[in-house]
Amino acid sequence: MKIILLGPPGAGKGTQAKLISEKYVIPHISTGDIFRKNISEKTPLGIEAKRYIDNGQLVPDEVTIGIVKDRLSMDDCENGFLLDGFPRTAMQADALDSFLNDNGQKINTALLIDVPKEFILERMTGRRVCPSCGASYHIKFNPPKVEMKCDICNNSLIQRKDDTESTVKERLDVYDKQTQPLIQYYKDQNNLSVVNGTGEINEVFGDICNILGAVK
Repeated sequence: MKIILLGPPGAGKGTQAKLISEKYVIPHISTGDIFRKNISEKTPLGIEAKRYIDNGQLVPDEVTIGIVKDRLSMDDCENGFLLDGFPRTAMQADALDSFLNDNGQKINTALLIDVPKEFILERMTGRRVCPSCGASYHIKFNPPKVEMKCDICNNSLIQRKDDTESTVKERLDVYDKQTQPLIQYYKDQNNLSVVNGTGEINEVFGDICNILGAVK
């Protein structure tokens, strides 16, 4: 099973990716993880990627594509993979298709976890964390027993900068601009699957399994 996972920040991709990876026994491949590994191991591609990152620049498509191709060539991808964070552009999607076609393979589906912006804003801006022990809460869905106090160590909870309304809105705007052409790309190929991501974790995962059971 070869899957591309799409979805806005806060849609629960990480949780669902772990469940999919375990059920279908395929590696969950995150581009962020690949970059960090190549950089830490000082591979030629990692050194090149680091040069752009250190200068505050986006890593060019050709470097990203090279790193992903290298990862997909490893033995653990023989029975499939779950790609998270790649492709990000139609050019990257084209390069991935060409690479797979050359190896007699294809993507089974691009799976979009669809969650309305309002839901994501409520989910992300309501998060609170304990800076001491790392425990996580939500002011509506998982509140602490005492307001703004950690249940475990009684320290004051904080809202991370990434979870403020302005930051979340900015991230969602960037996602829309980047990902809409990609969603259209897979729609045009009749290879886009959409799952409603607003339900409970197990409910969403059940819907995903039904979708994956139907694709070829």
